Amino acid sequence: MVPIANGLTGRLDELTDDLVGRIVDEIEIYREPGVVPRAELRRSVRSNLEYMLHRLAHGRRLELLAPRSTGRERAGQGAPLPEVLRAFRLGSAFLWQRLLDSARASGQCSLDALLTVATDIWAMADDYSTALTESYRAAVGEAMILADRRRSALVAALLNGPSDENHTAWEIAKLLDMPYDGSFLVVVAETPELGRPALPGLEERLRALDVASAWRTGPEHEIVILSYGRRRTDEVRSLIAKFASARVGMSPPYSRLDRTPRALRFAKIAVETFESDATGVRQLPDTPMAELVMGNLDTTRRFVRRVLGRVLTLADDDRSTLITTAEAWLNARSSAAEAGRVLYCHENTVRYRMRRLEERLDGDLDDPATVAELAAALQAIRTFPELGARLTPGPFEDANDR
Repeated sequence: MVPIANGLTGRLDELTDDLVGRIVDEIEIYREPGVVPRAELRRSVRSNLEYMLHRLAHGRRLELLAPRSTGRERAGQGAPLPEVLRAFRLGSAFLWQRLLDSARASGQCSLDALLTVATDIWAMADDYSTALTESYRAAVGEAMILADRRRSALVAALLNGPSDENHTAWEIAKLLDMPYDGSFLVVVAETPELGRPALPGLEERLRALDVASAWRTGPEHEIVILSYGRRRTDEVRSLIAKFASARVGMSPPYSRLDRTPRALRFAKIAVETFESDATGVRQLPDTPMAELVMGNLDTTRRFVRRVLGRVLTLADDDRSTLITTAEAWLNARSSAAEAGRVLYCHENTVRYRMRRLEERLDGDLDDPATVAELAAALQAIRTFPELGARLTPGPFEDANDR
């Protein structure tokens, strides 16, 4: 085998040109401009032929540098793996045919020697194919990880807002292949447990509906920026609810990507103030009260308890009745008759309930300041229903009774 392999090595440039021509003729991807340049293909073919002939001539198992290099290069060039392996099979068949022709030309002894090592030659080809495939897949995996990291970093830059080191929101939109102006939502989904996705299967479904999404995954939440085009907000919300496996907060719609940090605040507060054992989607309204409460939820909670503390200690039905009546009375501009029509009860019933409410306030309902505080507290509860949850009677109620 040594003379045959050495003889073919002496014709390496000729063999390289022949094999390159065959690959280009038979495999379309190698004819496409900008995928694998012809000079690069020739260099690779020569290197791999030289590697295989050297191994046949010297009988030593060499490091599979040539096939591994080819695999990484083709992955980086975006050549499909099946086509790369097809080129390899062409090369293996081509080399075998040249070895067979040379052995026949050299006589029966050379032919017998070649047939004796034929199994080894095809085992070598299998090693080559495995090395190329593993290298290609490793390179693709690394590229995907790098792309995911870069995309995640871009999403983080949008969520965190501009800084001197970041791209502008407009630049990030281009890099994420999203419009800068459009219809957007931010979704914050709680992960049910570490390592489990919060919204399994949603990304594929969104893609099928032509809804662009950009994701950032953390140990406790998945955050998604959605560009939903002409689809309705309630349609998107219903879709997300179908995939929710725990609590999900959704921002109000917004129209420019540079407003993403504000939308994130809405979505985070929505999920944080959702019932702890809930599964589904909660979306806060984009109202002045919602934004005011989000600025300091603890301060708002203290305010609500100061205004309505003794109302919130009532039993559920009683508490709900007084709060609902107060809302109707305020919406009716203090008209008991109008509030009664809304509540389907007599106006005297409204007056009775409002007197009971007034007894538990720190002021008279004839006082505009008291009415203003009541209205603000009720709006806060309407925005964040958990602020209206029942309080256990205790020192707080005693302090208000004194």
